[in-house]
Amino acid sequence: MNSVQPIPVVVLAGFLGSGKTTLLNHLLGNRGGTRIGVVVNDFGSIEIDAMSVAGQVGDSMVSLGGGCLCCAVDGSELDAYLDKLAAPVHRIDVIVIEASGLAEPQEMVKMLIANENPAIRYGGLVQVVDAAEFDRTRAAHPETDRHLSVADLVVLNKTDRVDPAERARIEGEIASLCAPGTPLVGADHGRIDPELLFDRRPWTETRGQLSFEDLIAEAADAADADSDAGDDGHDAHADHAHARYESVGFTSDQALSPRRFIDFLDRRPAGLYRIKGFVWFGVPGHQERYEVHAVGRFLRFTPGPWGRGERRRTQLVLIGSGTDGPGLLRELDACREESPGQAPPESMWGVLRYVAAADRGDEPAAEDGTPAQEAQARDA
Repeated sequence: MNSVQPIPVVVLAGFLGSGKTTLLNHLLGNRGGTRIGVVVNDFGSIEIDAMSVAGQVGDSMVSLGGGCLCCAVDGSELDAYLDKLAAPVHRIDVIVIEASGLAEPQEMVKMLIANENPAIRYGGLVQVVDAAEFDRTRAAHPETDRHLSVADLVVLNKTDRVDPAERARIEGEIASLCAPGTPLVGADHGRIDPELLFDRRPWTETRGQLSFEDLIAEAADAADADSDAGDDGHDAHADHAHARYESVGFTSDQALSPRRFIDFLDRRPAGLYRIKGFVWFGVPGHQERYEVHAVGRFLRFTPGPWGRGERRRTQLVLIGSGTDGPGLLRELDACREESPGQAPPESMWGVLRYVAAADRGDEPAAEDGTPAQEAQARDA
């Protein structure tokens, strides 16, 4: 666990059968050395397919060799389990909550935003949609429309089960139901790039026996081999998630204008799934280093001190699909501020709307008078 920065908590939602568990297993099997805490919000006994390699997961918390903690809980237990997962002894880097197929994701988001544990922070809502069952799901569960409207990132799963024309129609329907600019990622078998949600760390731990990561990877390789054998020469790896995303890096030793940077974020294209890094604004009274984290529509700034001797600069990584990399860099270049020391303090208000109340102190409330943390909960 990072002892300084709070742990992001990502909510993975979607109706029964949409592929949440498959996607979660994919994240677990492709996380490198990242230590993931998993909360499964379900009722009764559960079994996560890939975890059967290391042992069935029941109703109690278990600790697996790779540092993955899993628990089956109801909503009333959520805060207590998050507190346990955030304990420094577990060294967790990210927490993923797999919501029940019948859960109300908006309520889970509100619970996380209202959580007062400074060791965790809300990290975005990912809504998983079954492409093959989309119409039937909407007919049986009208609340689908509401769930899509609050998503930060939508994963259209099982795209291999629909033809291109049908997929295009479904993507158009989803776009009309989501908030403008909500990213939509296509996937089959839940295979998305984990970097869209969290940073993968290098594996540094070695053991005398197979680790949890080794076991999952071994099982996944065997499954891929079986699948490839029947593909008549088709290269399955050509369709892997990492082949569909682009990454752009931006560095500036010159401070950025908070107003122009917020305007850039407000206008970011739908294909830009994730933004991470640190921003230097240099506005009087706001000389801190601002960590920025965006997953889909979700956006959060976290101010923090610079390291001793650390150069004041902005360093960003932008991950997306179908985006104009050079165009994004030009827009970021236009955000540079020649005289940050002359910028008025109110120029930071747009940024401060996305700073948690605990980090914001006595800074101004949102434009409508609502504290920023409550505004995010309301708008979710």
